[in-house]
Amino acid sequence: MDMIAEARALDAADPLADRRGRYLIPEGVIYLDGNSLGPASHAALAALDVAAREEWAEGLIRSWNAAGWFELPMALGGRIGRLIGAGEGCVVACDTISVNLYKVLHACLALRPDRRVILAEATSFPTDLYIAEGVCAAAGARLVLAEGPVEAALGPEVAAMLVNHVDYRSGALRDMAALTAAAHAAGALAVWDLSHSAGALEVGLDAAGADFAVGCTYKYLNGGPGAPAFVYAATRHHGAIRQPVTGWWGHARPFAFETGFEAAKGMKAFLAGTQPVLSFRALAGALEDWEGVEMGAVRAKSMRMTQAFINWVEAACPGLELASPRAAEARGSQVSFCHANGYEIMQALIARGVIGDFRAPDVLRFGFAPLYLSFEEVARAVLALAEVLESGEWREARFAERGAVT
Repeated sequence: MDMIAEARALDAADPLADRRGRYLIPEGVIYLDGNSLGPASHAALAALDVAAREEWAEGLIRSWNAAGWFELPMALGGRIGRLIGAGEGCVVACDTISVNLYKVLHACLALRPDRRVILAEATSFPTDLYIAEGVCAAAGARLVLAEGPVEAALGPEVAAMLVNHVDYRSGALRDMAALTAAAHAAGALAVWDLSHSAGALEVGLDAAGADFAVGCTYKYLNGGPGAPAFVYAATRHHGAIRQPVTGWWGHARPFAFETGFEAAKGMKAFLAGTQPVLSFRALAGALEDWEGVEMGAVRAKSMRMTQAFINWVEAACPGLELASPRAAEARGSQVSFCHANGYEIMQALIARGVIGDFRAPDVLRFGFAPLYLSFEEVARAVLALAEVLESGEWREARFAERGAVT
């Protein structure tokens, strides 16, 4: 069976195939970059339009009450929580991952006042490390980077262990339950970055015993560029959350306008300033597309799709080196290959309408979003990649020009 025929057979058996029509994918584009920015959906744009033209333009300030704007952080948090295995009231939508991580790491140090070390993977997404550095500088703590297995660096001084659930370069998936248990055995708290797993696979925060997690909604959840992030905290920590960004939205009584700060109860303690309502409304629309979707089905399709991609690339595209785990259960929903001229190859591929992305120094990244991607598109992307490599067109000077965002 040839590649296209095999792909069509897989599409015919795909229980999520009907979801594709909910998304706006430009004609002639095969989109393999949902792990960086998800596409717009009809529901997201419709919700944004209603928020702008009716709730804002007509309702004006009345919409804080009449349209439920005030309750959006917890309402959206609850909808996200279903997709990441979090209990009722354990997730709040707000701010950005970076801001939320800053808050969470400070909260961890407050919960472990006799410990002054934050432990993170040396290969972590850089912004996580930058934020951890800032927290340590402000709190008189120390950042330790694990060059090998992060659990091997756990010790009596570690207050929090910060781990990316899915590695942003390789797509390697961490064992959340095992690493969380290791952190707890050492007396530390487990903090998870779900940037590349929320909306791509079954997370199971409560089941794994995680303490805290942060994540974004603009990748696999398709909330739009710069869409609000979210924070998770296990119920057992809700009464003791202390974080330094003490804005009025996180006050127990924000409209009492009291001089001193008293934190709100539960997850609202992680709130700070006024939420971006238009962005929240777009996210609310995007989350409508997840109604009726079981994450088990998403994960099953993702594993089949990434495995097919690896098989097809290795058969048709010599010269690329697999940088992701070969076993499907050890990967998130992305596949990475390495090549010394990875940037130029990716740019040539994008010029053909197949959009992935590049991460320095040599990684071609391909993201697989099961709700809108078909197996036939994946097969055609592989054929395009093979043509780029065989023709040598990536050597054209235009493909070496680097933009500010790669």
